[in-house]
Amino acid sequence: MAVSPLDVGHNSRARWFDRHLSLLGGTTTPADCAVALRHLAWPDAMIQGASIAEYEQAFAARIGTRFAISFAAGRVGLYGILRSLGIGQGDEVLLPVPTHIVVANAIRYTGARPVYVDCEVATFNIDLTHAASRVTPRTKALILQHGFGIPVDLDLASELAKRGLVLIEDCVHALGATYRGRPLGTLGTAAFFSTEETKITSTTMGGMVVTDDEELASSLRAFQSTCSWPSRRLVTRYLVKLLAYYALTEPHVHRHARRLYERVGERHPLPRPTASAELRGMKPAVYEQRLSNAQAAVGLEQLRTLDANLAHRRRIAERYRVRLSETGVAVPQPPEGSEPTFVRYPVLVKDRAAAQRAVAPRAVLGTWFTSVLEEALSPTFGDYVDGSCPRAEMVARHLVNLPTHPRVEQDDADAIVTALLNSAAIPVRAASDLS
Repeated sequence: MAVSPLDVGHNSRARWFDRHLSLLGGTTTPADCAVALRHLAWPDAMIQGASIAEYEQAFAARIGTRFAISFAAGRVGLYGILRSLGIGQGDEVLLPVPTHIVVANAIRYTGARPVYVDCEVATFNIDLTHAASRVTPRTKALILQHGFGIPVDLDLASELAKRGLVLIEDCVHALGATYRGRPLGTLGTAAFFSTEETKITSTTMGGMVVTDDEELASSLRAFQSTCSWPSRRLVTRYLVKLLAYYALTEPHVHRHARRLYERVGERHPLPRPTASAELRGMKPAVYEQRLSNAQAAVGLEQLRTLDANLAHRRRIAERYRVRLSETGVAVPQPPEGSEPTFVRYPVLVKDRAAAQRAVAPRAVLGTWFTSVLEEALSPTFGDYVDGSCPRAEMVARHLVNLPTHPRVEQDDADAIVTALLNSAAIPVRAASDLS
């Protein structure tokens, strides 16, 4: 763990902050690294092994569902859900924006059509009134993205689902969040989670589907059995990346390590979360894939420390909320009775580039979402029609996300907020200030 600035002298405090450029995914611990190193040193159980079933059982127990089925990524889990529900050619699925291109792709790969729904600016989540207006006789499912770990108003969503829609929760940001005391992931027919490197927990890549529906779980298990196992080379690269990211988030080396990482750029050998084909809306040659045993073992280790992870993120998010709101800056307004997890803390600014420059000496600002379909080379590759969701398009021009992971201390949060408030970024006090 990094030494807190509270434990060093005043003269060294500025130097500590200069070194502390917080990345957005500092979830990995020394214990996780030990698990990765053990599988690299003794790779016989790297691909298949007992950790997979143990991880699935532990994940289901944590969420409070009967079943959990693992996949190589959350997007593969969503694709499996849609297939198992019989959703395909000619069907429509309601999908909020902003979101990631891979979520839209999972729908499109089944032959169904994503129908995009605008967001509420108060939460950056789905506008359920707009969603209701988009329902047609072909609409089969409603995907609820709990963006940044902020729960959707599930009372209203459940009312909309009564129109014959299957409710699928997108919990990739929301592991550990609750709504009226119930864990997210238990309020729809099924839910999918992600353990990609920037999420609440990290297995570098990975996904999980949870459900209480025995028939659906059986179908998903059958789909899982048809998915290919990852190669030993790929899993080795995932484990090496997990170790590399741990080193990158070490404050004492991060400035130099990140500079080298960015200089290497496209040539770096570590696996990327999104294939180039996916950025263009095309299905990669290798898509339906399973989670490896080594990654499941890391996931198990991370579940053991999940409570401390979540408590830390909530403390840092509360610090952001207090500091920003006391100066009149607009902050997220989660629905009543919900407890977010805040994988990152979203803030609107008038000038994103100025915000990034201002905070650069303190942290790497996140830019989920710079597009209505994040990472897509163009939203048109996901069949999005420009102008159809104007609030989401506005948000995509002005949103930054502040880090909350376990290596961010409260003094970091204060420094980040101060840098924003004293910069030309101009944090937004009301959505009406933007266009």
